[in-house]
Order: sequence, then C-alpha cells, then structure tokens
Amino acid sequence: MSGVLSLDVVVNLTPPQAHAAVSIAAMRAGKHIYTEKPLAVTVTEADQVLAARAASGRMLGCAPDTVLGSAAQTARAAVDSSLIGEPIGAAAFVTSSRAEEWHPDPGFLFRPGGGPLLDLGPYYLASLVNCLGPVASVSAMTRIGQTPRIVTAPGRLVDTIAVTISTHASAVLRFACGVIGTVMMSFDVWSQDLPHVEIYGSAGRLRLADPNCFDGDVLMKLNTDTEWRVLEPIFARSGRVDTDDQMLRGAGVADLVYATHGGPHRLSMELGYHVLEVLHSIEQADQLHAEVDIRSTCERPAPLTKAQVPSS
Repeated sequence: MSGVLSLDVVVNLTPPQAHAAVSIAAMRAGKHIYTEKPLAVTVTEADQVLAARAASGRMLGCAPDTVLGSAAQTARAAVDSSLIGEPIGAAAFVTSSRAEEWHPDPGFLFRPGGGPLLDLGPYYLASLVNCLGPVASVSAMTRIGQTPRIVTAPGRLVDTIAVTISTHASAVLRFACGVIGTVMMSFDVWSQDLPHVEIYGSAGRLRLADPNCFDGDVLMKLNTDTEWRVLEPIFARSGRVDTDDQMLRGAGVADLVYATHGGPHRLSMELGYHVLEVLHSIEQADQLHAEVDIRSTCERPAPLTKAQVPSS
C-alpha cells in the first residue's frame, strides 16, 4: 500500500479516566505523546505511565500549556527579575466553571479525575510552579458541597448528577523555595471577586492573569505604589482574551515536537507528574489530618524568549 502516513506524535484528548491507558498504549507503539491534563486519574496510574515512558524511550508532554503564553511568561520574568523583591507568599483561587448551566452532560466533572482539583487545578498549580518552583509539602481540608447537582444546560442529557469527589478544598502549600501558598479550589463558589493568582514579595505583589488563558494583563503593585500598574507583555499576545484564541492548545504539541529535536521540554512528564501528586496530596492531607510531604520534584519550565514562542 503506497502513501502510508508515518505517525510520530499522538495527542491524547480522551476523558481523564482514559488518559493513562491511552498514553501507555501509544508509547508502547513507539509514539511520542502529548496528553491533556491530568496526566492520570491517580498517582498509581501516573507511576505506570512513568514506567512505560522509561521502557519505550519515547517523550511525553502534559498539559496545561498556558504557561507558554505571554501572561505566564511575563509573570515569570517579573519574579526572576526580582521586581517584587523576594517572594514570600502566594494565593490562588479556583472557582466554579458553572458547568451545570452550559454542559449537557457534565457528570465527568464530579467523578474521580474531575472536580476543581483535577479539572481546573492543573492550570493554577502549573502557573505557580512556573514562577516559584516545586512544592515540598501540603496541608489541607476538603469536602463535598452541593449534591446532587441540578443540570440546567440547554439540551441537557441528564437532570441531576451524584457528586462522588470533593468540590471544595482549602490548602496550604509549602514550596521548596520557602514560599507559603494559600489555595482554594471550589465548584461551590459561583460568584466572587477574588484574584486568580497573586504572588507576594518583600517589595510588592504581582497579580497574574487567568491561568486558563494564554494571555491577559499581569499587574504589579509595589509597596510604595498607590495604584496597580500593567506590565508590558514580554512578547506579543497570541489573541484577545475572552475569544476562542485562548482555547487553542497547539503550543503544547509544538513544545513536544521541539523537544524531540533537541530543544528544552518545558511541559515535561516530570512537571505533569508533580502537579498531579500535589493535587492528590490535598485530598490525602485532609484524610490524614496531617501535613503531607511531596515525594516528586521537577524543574521550573525553562523561560521562553520571543524567538522561541511556539504557535498555538
């Protein structure tokens, strides 16, 4: 048969419960793989993915890729340049996507592999790791909020959803660099005026854009300032905020392809694994009523220069 297409990279966009199995199968077939977040539903599954990657010699990249956008890279440059002095604390607030109002069958968001921790949490935690490095330990409390959930989306396929995972979590993250982070991740906060992510330094504070987007304003307010200032993006934005441009996910695949040709692998499996372990440790810390040490670590993704910006 002539004209057979040679396939080198598989992009895994399956539901979270299938991420590990599909990634393992693709690597055993000799393919590099880029997978949606989370890397797996459990840390045990992620260990199996790690073993398959080692055995195959293939490369694996893991979402989110929004840390490659202008907003995250501008915030990273501000931290690295000590614009706010020494980082001391951080805060991140994940609030409800209100999926019951727009998704016809959002049940997967309220089962293992979903929830605020594994659905939206990877964006926020990857943003923090990008700026501050890996997490060393976690303390937390979690609970299930409203259950059952009432689905009101137009054309809905179900009327109610039984919730089987935590939908509200509060955690304290101790970063290896010494920063103390306060995190709230919730599907039960429907209206709020909280920032997405803030970093507090000895000379001022930094307010990051929505980590679910590539672009957006990064604000800084020094201790001597009376008003916030908008930092100039270190490279051009890929598109306007609140448009479909922010939903494109090609940058992560491009990052993987660059890495297969010898470039730095910014969205590495080590980063995806670390993010997953930290998020799972929030549940574990609540169950144990104790601070949980994080056994994994990772390098901060190498910063992007303007010439290295992948197309999304």
